[in-house]
Amino acid sequence: MAEAKQITLPALRIETIMLMLIGDSPLIVHAWSEKAKRQMLEKQMKKAKQAKEAKDPEADYEACFYRTETGAYGFPAIGVKSAMVSACRFVDMKMTEARGAFHIDAEMLPVIGEPRPREDMVRIGMGTADIRYRPEFPNWRMPVTVKFNANAISSEQIANLLNTAGFAIGIGEWRPERNGSYGRFHVGGGDEQ
Repeated sequence: MAEAKQITLPALRIETIMLMLIGDSPLIVHAWSEKAKRQMLEKQMKKAKQAKEAKDPEADYEACFYRTETGAYGFPAIGVKSAMVSACRFVDMKMTEARGAFHIDAEMLPVIGEPRPREDMVRIGMGTADIRYRPEFPNWRMPVTVKFNANAISSEQIANLLNTAGFAIGIGEWRPERNGSYGRFHVGGGDEQ
């Protein structure tokens, strides 16, 4: 019988950093409404199409908000992490390594700011035009807490990834990554908290 081998694991150095993202351009949010999810499911289930409902701009606007558990305005944390991972292309870091080096342990991050409605012309399937009513936060801030493995990435690299993501990638609709200029941000300094 083989002798049991003793394994020694190096300790993970898990650290946490809290930063404030400050909007440099308006943030446009667009959550999937219950109506849109229902319509997609019905189409996938091959149900008969219902007559098109009359457009309700106010209801469409309200349905586009993301909400935190407390009901405050929010934004999906995965969107911020995805922007950070995409920013790896600009800072000589491997995206696959970054995905495991840090985490944002939240479903929704709070958005601090006052929204206003906006009306946009959009193109949907087969080039058809439609009007969308979505919330826009002209001035916004977003606190984010990042948990990271200090053996793999430093707090300075986390802040740099966020700054780069804010400039080059953005979050929300019409962000730089999608040929827009909205949803840009930077990491706030001490006086911007």
